[in-house]
Amino acid sequence: MTKWHATKIGKFLKERDGRYDPTDKAVQRLKRLNKIDFSGEIHLSDKNSKTDMIIVEPGDLVISGINVSKGALAVYHGDEPIAATIHYSSYIFDETQIDIEYFKRFVKSQFFIQILKEQVKGGIKTEIKPKHFLPLEINLPNVDEQKEIVSFFNKIENEMIELSGEIDRQQAYLKKIRQQLLQEAIEGKLTAEWRKNNHKLISGGNHASKLLEKIKAEKDRLIKEGKMKKEKPLPPISDNEKPFDLPDGWVWCRIAETIMQYVDCPHATPKYIDKGKICLRSQNIVPNSLDLSDLSFVCEDEYVYRIKRLKPRKNDLVYIREGGRLGVAGIISTDKDVCLGQRLMLLRFFEQTTSFFIAMLFNAPQTFDQIVGKTMGSAAPHVNVKDIVAHTVPLPSIAEQQAIVERVAILMAMIDDLEKQVAERKDYSARLMQSVLREAFESKL
Repeated sequence: MTKWHATKIGKFLKERDGRYDPTDKAVQRLKRLNKIDFSGEIHLSDKNSKTDMIIVEPGDLVISGINVSKGALAVYHGDEPIAATIHYSSYIFDETQIDIEYFKRFVKSQFFIQILKEQVKGGIKTEIKPKHFLPLEINLPNVDEQKEIVSFFNKIENEMIELSGEIDRQQAYLKKIRQQLLQEAIEGKLTAEWRKNNHKLISGGNHASKLLEKIKAEKDRLIKEGKMKKEKPLPPISDNEKPFDLPDGWVWCRIAETIMQYVDCPHATPKYIDKGKICLRSQNIVPNSLDLSDLSFVCEDEYVYRIKRLKPRKNDLVYIREGGRLGVAGIISTDKDVCLGQRLMLLRFFEQTTSFFIAMLFNAPQTFDQIVGKTMGSAAPHVNVKDIVAHTVPLPSIAEQQAIVERVAILMAMIDDLEKQVAERKDYSARLMQSVLREAFESKL
């Protein structure tokens, strides 16, 4: 390995002179550099700018002063000059001293960021202009060795791309397994062996049809006592609404037959504050659970308004019936007082059913496609409350519901662990690449 020399960037880069008013004819006729993305690709625009401009000639190295350390630099390979705002700088480079592919990798390294912190006041947070950039002193090998390092990086990067692709495939496969697991759960396939060993728990008075009779009797009692409104008769379930055959002990029913209470959330946007009562948003609802890592809050008056029709409580089901995450069903897993934001629907079930099993029904691929699939392609995808509660679902006995929930929880925990391992591999591969970069630019490769 040859000796590396301390070299100022200004020794092999020369700033292209010239600053122009945006109305100057010299820049008005030119296409404008819109952005350089982090992969180093230049994007052009025909739009004008009110900011002072520079001219970039073909073959120049162009650098974003804001995002240079993220990889926003590129050689402009066009046939005609272009204009760029003064947030960019353009350089002529000496190919006898610097290999641009080497330099691109260097400025994306943690080593370069460290140099910025040490040699530029304000460090990486400063918009890097030529006056900051050109005086930076770096250790530089000769061009031949730079090219060797680039060749080495190319090999490593190709291997990383293959590794990243394999990790992406593993993540997609695990997601597919989750969906398949939920589908097999609602078809009774996960508990086939359980039914053989627990026949008494799915027959006679424990059959799901008897469960529905008990719910109806309870509804009739509540209606008689004035605690529930009388419901309109539900239409009979047609064969077209039965997508698969049911196991012994199961029946087809409509969601409405299992519900004690349900309510659509207020459609008005909540007025959020820094502290107060928890207001659940769509992003807090995840399949079969809640994500409470990023909470929003409302004042007492807003909270009272939002729980007026039905106060959410633990084990209630929350369904996203509108927006980009339409169709996700979660369970309230906290004892804290909460209310619902926009786009959400609250469902409460009788004790003869478990909301965790109903959530699995909603999140299973077939149910999701049947309910949400109708909205695909619409400008504002949403599902009407009446369509949700009228949807047909398979229902097992309460004992088998509980067995399914327990079985799925165990299997999902195993998938969670596998996904964590895959994510750690992805993080490790990224850290490994940074380690390689660091070693290279500290001349220890």
